[in-house]
Amino acid sequence: MLTSLDLRSNRLGSEEGKILADALNKITTLTFLDLHSNNLASEGGKALADALCKNSTLTSLNLGYNNLGSEGGKALANALFKNSTLKVLVLNSNNLGLEGGKALTDALCKNFTLKVLVLFSNNLGSEGGKVLADALCKNSTLKVLVLFSNNLGSEGGKALADALCKNSTLTSLNLESNALGSEGGKALADALYKNSALTSLNLNNNWIGSKGGKALADALCKNSTLTTLNIYHNKLGSEEGKALSDALCKNSTLTSLNLGYNNLGSEGGKALANALCKNSTLKVLVIHNNKLGSEGGKALADALCKNSTLISLNLQKNILGSEGGKALADALCKNSTLTSLNLESNALGPKGGKALADALCKNSTLKDLNLKHTNIGFKLTLNNSNIKIRI
Repeated sequence: MLTSLDLRSNRLGSEEGKILADALNKITTLTFLDLHSNNLASEGGKALADALCKNSTLTSLNLGYNNLGSEGGKALANALFKNSTLKVLVLNSNNLGLEGGKALTDALCKNFTLKVLVLFSNNLGSEGGKVLADALCKNSTLKVLVLFSNNLGSEGGKALADALCKNSTLTSLNLESNALGSEGGKALADALYKNSALTSLNLNNNWIGSKGGKALADALCKNSTLTTLNIYHNKLGSEEGKALSDALCKNSTLTSLNLGYNNLGSEGGKALANALCKNSTLKVLVIHNNKLGSEGGKALADALCKNSTLISLNLQKNILGSEGGKALADALCKNSTLTSLNLESNALGPKGGKALADALCKNSTLKDLNLKHTNIGFKLTLNNSNIKIRI
């Protein structure tokens, strides 16, 4: 009994898409269909849309990278008015444009079964962001929305922020690389005061800056539902790092935080270290490429001696040097919860490498250690097969 079919990257084309669409009308057991990267084009998309109007078993459909265009998008949107079984729809990188986006948002206002919608890289623009925001005010079933790389801009970001103040079902929102800027970032931060459903927010590469960073820090002091926050590459700086660190001392729900590439500096690193001594919920912390220096590394090492909840720490590209490496090695002799540590590209040198090698003889919890490009000068080998060392 066929329930799952994976045909991704098979160069099927529009004609084969039509044949598959016809098969969907006959196969009554298929629940999962992956047609990612097959250049089905608008005609293939339209044929599959027609099939969805009649099919009552398919729950997951992946049509990413198929050059569907706005016409294909509109056809699939029309199908969502009639289909009542599809829960996951992936339409990334199809050049749906504003027209395709508008059609899908109209469907979201009336469809009550779709749970996951992936629309990244579709050139929706700020107007597309606004119409999607309107749909979120009416839709009560969508749980996951992926919109990264759609050039939403600050206006699209603000519209979605307003929607989050009203929507009570969306749990995950990905707005990576959308040029939201400080205004969009601040609006989304303000929404976190009112929204009590969102658990995951990705604002990677949106240049929210000081204003957006501090607004998010303030929001985290009061928000009690968000568990995952990604604000990688947002031009924050040390002051914003300190503000977010203060927030971690008060927040008790966040479990994963990505602050990579934000020029936090040693002072930001020290502030985060202080927060780790008080926070008891954070499990994953990514702070790579932040110029923490040896002082920031030492402070974080001290924190690891006290923290008992963090399981993954990414310190890649932070100019830690041998002193920072030795301090972290000492911490590994005392810490019993960390399972993953990334020290790639930190020029630890032979002294830092030897200290870590000695520490691994005592530490029994670390499972993954990345030492690539650390210039330790020797091949580190251990008898413990439970530790994966990347070097």
